[in-house]
Formats: sequence, C-alpha cells, structure tokens
Amino acid sequence: MKSTWNSDAELIDLCRRELFSAVIGDVMDQHGLTRQFLPPRIQPLRDDMIVAGRAMPVLEADDYSRSEGPGRIGKDLNQPFGLMLKALDDLRPNEVYICTGSSPNYALWGELMSTAAKNRGAVGAVVDGYSRDTRGILALNFATFSYGRYAQDQRARGKVIDFRCAIEIEGVRVEPGDFIFGDLDGVCVVPRAMESDIIRAALEKAHGEKRVFHAIKDGMGAQEAWDTFGIM
Repeated sequence: MKSTWNSDAELIDLCRRELFSAVIGDVMDQHGLTRQFLPPRIQPLRDDMIVAGRAMPVLEADDYSRSEGPGRIGKDLNQPFGLMLKALDDLRPNEVYICTGSSPNYALWGELMSTAAKNRGAVGAVVDGYSRDTRGILALNFATFSYGRYAQDQRARGKVIDFRCAIEIEGVRVEPGDFIFGDLDGVCVVPRAMESDIIRAALEKAHGEKRVFHAIKDGMGAQEAWDTFGIM
C-alpha cells in the first residue's frame, strides 16, 4: 500500500482511495488531537460525496441592515454578499471553501458558488449552515457538506467579512492550509503541522483494519482480534 506522496494532488487522491473519516479521527485521538471533528449535523448532500483538500477558511456574519455601497463598514464589506465574491475568486486548486460565523437562517452555499469554485480548481465546500440549489450542485458533482437544504438567500441577511483567516466551528480550529477530510460519517480537520504523521498512521491503521475485518469474518472472536491486532 502506497504511503508517500509528492504533491497535494497525490495526497488527496491517496486519501480518497484509502482512507475514511473514522480512521483519521482515531489516529488523531491517539496523537492527543481529540477535538477535530466538525459538528455531526454537517453532512454531505449525497452519501457518496468525499471532500479532501486544503482549508480556505471563510468568516461570515449576520447583517440585516441591507446596506450596500459606500458605508461605515467600508466599501468592500458593503458590496453584495460582502467579501464572498472575492473569496470565491481567491480559491486555488485543491482547496476547500470552509465557512462559519452566521446564524442558521439562510443558505451559505449554492450552485453558482459551486460552479465558480470548481472553475478555480477547488474540490469542495464545507459550511456551518445550510446550502441550496441542491439539484444543480448534485449535477455538478461538487462535494458539498452542510446542515442540509434550505433555499433562503444570504444577500439580505449575511455577509462574508474575512477569508484566509483562522476560524473555529464549535471549538474546532481551522487554519488556512489545514487538511480537510469528510465523508458520510463526518468532517475532520487535520492540522497541517501534523498531517504527514497523521495520514501515514491512518493509512497503516486502515490496512490493519482490513486484516481484522477478514479475521473476524472468518470466525475470530472480538477479544482474540484485539489481542492479535490491537485494532477494533
């Protein structure tokens, strides 16, 4: 089993083929990183979606003032959607748009955003809130993780106020460039400084779990499997 990579593209491909969120989370627990999973309500729009890539964190805030144009909070922030359009245009290949900061009263992601992100080479979106334009996103096959489907727009209700900044989602810190991995069982954040150790250990554990699976399938008891492999 390959456990080396020379680029982000190779790392992403390797993780998508060989890993799953549970095994990455288990390994991070063993390294003392016990608060790395985003809230369980953040789920893929389709069960087979996998997101893997570099975090491009985005900070959103509620704004019901409906002020657009020059104003007291600055020209950029008083544009439609605040800095959201600039954030989308700043996305780079293999990045994940990951957003938090607003109330769950409107959608933070949609089809046109997915199209713009995909054109920039981004590989997914993870939002601490709802998404909309579900049919369009599914047709694009753009990996999108959210609370679920809700059509209410953000323009009259919220703005992006910063991006490429550190954010926190219920105690989980996300720094620009951290590795994001998500599947049907959840989304986890791998700190960039530790990603090599975490990913290599997760690959080893995933390979070991396959051996345990076959041993138990062939009749080995749970205790014997644990005593033999140290994996369960």
